Amino acid sequence: MLLLPVPPRNTTLLIVECGLAMIAIATAFAWPRAGSPWFARVESSFARLAHRRRLSVAAVGSFALLLRLAILPLIPIPLPFVPDDFSFLLAADTFSHGRLTNPTPAMWTHLETIHVSMQPTYMSMYFPGHGLLLAAGQVLFGNPWIALLAVQALMCAALCWMLQAWLPPKWALLGGFIAVLRLGLFGVWINTYHTGGSLAALGGALVLGSLPRLMKTARHRYAMLMAAGIALLILTRPYEGMLLCLPAAVVLGRWALFGKNRPSPSVLARRAILPLALVVATAAWMAYYDYRAFGSPTTLPYTVNRNTYAVAPYYIWQSQRPEPVFRHEAMRRFYTVTEMDFFYQIHTLKGFVPYTLAKVQLALLFYSSFALLVPLIMVRRVFLDRRFRFLVVCALVLAAGMVIEIFLLPHYVAPFTVVFYAIGLQAMRHLRLWTPEGKPVGLALVRFTVVLCVGMAALRLCAAPLHIVPSEFPPSDWNCTWFGPGPFGLERAQIQAKLEQLPGGQLAIVHYNPRHEPLDEWVYNSADVDGSKVVWAREMDVANNLELVRYYKDRKVWLVEPDETPARVTPYTMPQ
Repeated sequence: MLLLPVPPRNTTLLIVECGLAMIAIATAFAWPRAGSPWFARVESSFARLAHRRRLSVAAVGSFALLLRLAILPLIPIPLPFVPDDFSFLLAADTFSHGRLTNPTPAMWTHLETIHVSMQPTYMSMYFPGHGLLLAAGQVLFGNPWIALLAVQALMCAALCWMLQAWLPPKWALLGGFIAVLRLGLFGVWINTYHTGGSLAALGGALVLGSLPRLMKTARHRYAMLMAAGIALLILTRPYEGMLLCLPAAVVLGRWALFGKNRPSPSVLARRAILPLALVVATAAWMAYYDYRAFGSPTTLPYTVNRNTYAVAPYYIWQSQRPEPVFRHEAMRRFYTVTEMDFFYQIHTLKGFVPYTLAKVQLALLFYSSFALLVPLIMVRRVFLDRRFRFLVVCALVLAAGMVIEIFLLPHYVAPFTVVFYAIGLQAMRHLRLWTPEGKPVGLALVRFTVVLCVGMAALRLCAAPLHIVPSEFPPSDWNCTWFGPGPFGLERAQIQAKLEQLPGGQLAIVHYNPRHEPLDEWVYNSADVDGSKVVWAREMDVANNLELVRYYKDRKVWLVEPDETPARVTPYTMPQ
């Protein structure tokens, strides 16, 4: 879990995007017919592809996959660099070795790290869905990121498929390609290991894409696809998934009881058996995982870790927890300073309103940014559309659910990605028909918006030679649409590689200075700590350090100082 960020020091790409959006708006009003013949030809070809629905879905998924592979020389495979990355990779390493969790390491007090539970077992604190995905990449392809890429492409394709149930074909295809440009190539979902946004968004797309199809045809395959989407939400983001499934369940239940084209109760029962079995089996497996990893089938992920370390609660009605005894200063500052700053803000009348508005701003900047903000001037008309009333209700349920949470990042609401895209595209449809003074200004605004999305993607590819830095550290999700991967995590990875080349086992004792940024975490270990070539440990007092060195007596011991420039590695000498 990263935190709701403060405004970043480096917003170059956002400023460029804002400036280009203003130019596009001015051009649409001044020359609304600019490029019309060219746009008409492109739109005609686009429409022909869009009416081949299955081909459209396949085209979007293939485009996301192949284009991201093509730009690897410019946007390489990312390195892990924040605690959340390491936590999910620990889960992936555990699952890839056929285990659900790991025994607590002997020297666990030196190995503590943010978002990893050490007791009752050694495991990531997060829900297991994203870790299972990364494990599949590790087992099948030798790299967890490959599975992330595949699901990202599948998510873009599923979004297009979902939109086909709610919008005309060409608008659904447009939404799919915009998702590729805005989510599939750049940003934190594909350039880090910690969000799980694509998997949760895939689950949401399956649920909302199946709902109208199921109510129209009552086919078994749509019930199974909906159940698969629910299963993904259970394993990734169950709270937000519940907010999405509640209105869907109400609509589906009303249709099953009173719908004009509903099948007979016996047919409905037969077709519901396998989907319900899939959902129940997923929930049962989740309970078993909780039992193995956290000691009880009713103890959810997050719970043990938050009860051990956290002072700030997750919901606004909850009280501050007593501060535990921390063994490491960097962890203490993260839980008692970084997190508590947000808790204090939202628990004051003066801070609640601006903090809540900041959540909205954060989501808008991620899912639309400046390029896609203009069509939202028509959002009132979308809210009045009877066909979109259900999706509007979904958005309102989400808003209510997010107001009561203290922390929010864009991937928290990933199950609702398809809702945001459907509402945005419907707003574009209304905008396209806007003709002030008889001029096709709305049509020009829509066309220029699409051109701006393409142009910003091209600009992001050229960011390095143009000396535009799209990312910063600590990572700021104000510009996470264009995030990474950047140089983050490079120094640690280089030191890890050098130590692995040395003969025998190695022990890296990490010394942070008092001002170390807690999110720049270096103490991370694989699932089998003692079997690792390199063990990373935190420096403690002399007695504990001596115990650590004696336990790993067969290893060469190094002192690693990440806060030096460059990071310094020297042979470790025990104080006398």
